[in-house]
Amino acid sequence: MDGRWIELADGALARRHDELDLTTGLVLGRDRALVIDTRGDHVQGAELAAAVRSVTALPVVVALTHAHFDHCFGTSAFPGSPVYAQAGCAAALAVTAAAQRAQWTRHFRDAGDARAADALAGTVPRLPDVPVCSRPGDVHALDLGGRVVELVHPGPAHTGHDLAVAVPEAEVLFAGDLLENGAPPAYGPDSYPGAWAGAVGRLLERGATTYVPGHGDPMTAAQARAQHAALAAVADLHAAVTAGHLIAADAEARSPHPGVPWP
Repeated sequence: MDGRWIELADGALARRHDELDLTTGLVLGRDRALVIDTRGDHVQGAELAAAVRSVTALPVVVALTHAHFDHCFGTSAFPGSPVYAQAGCAAALAVTAAAQRAQWTRHFRDAGDARAADALAGTVPRLPDVPVCSRPGDVHALDLGGRVVELVHPGPAHTGHDLAVAVPEAEVLFAGDLLENGAPPAYGPDSYPGAWAGAVGRLLERGATTYVPGHGDPMTAAQARAQHAALAAVADLHAAVTAGHLIAADAEARSPHPGVPWP
């Protein structure tokens, strides 16, 4: 079975996956278990569901951190489970799913990975059905029975609909692709480079000691703060380009992260 569990705190686990260096999450309550992200196709989702069942028999609820395929195309493996996401996530997934599937199916075929290409081509992603946190700064408390987790929308950053999951009593925060470990943050065409640092700053204010990125190993608070500093530098450069004080080529040369979509 692909992946390995990492225990972060009592009843709070991260699962590391070789494919795209992805990290998913699992939080256990007395009555329910929360799965955080579902991987990138129906086969991967089924692998994750089996791994969850190896840990717990509790009823499952799902939270999606955003609508990029590698985090949410596996949700059909959790039939009947409520699927929480930021209020804009379902619409974003509905609009972009076909293009994401086509792009990444080509990517896997070109890379010689027919298994991944076929699995993705045959996946129809399930849309989230419990929208929460419509405004930046909104927090939705989710009671798992004896443990309350908090779904947090810190504002536009990696996408316009990012959702983080805080486990306050365990001092653990699942950040999705707001944070990355082992690679720079991914500045896609739907990202907000000028606002990203502010969103991560709001997460840091929550005082977690362990931050779980969407890709890579769990991070310490110091590592998360260091990435926040780099994101703040990008935001400053982005503001300078927007104001006409700097050209995009010079901003790219000074940026601590590559691939930023400058204004």
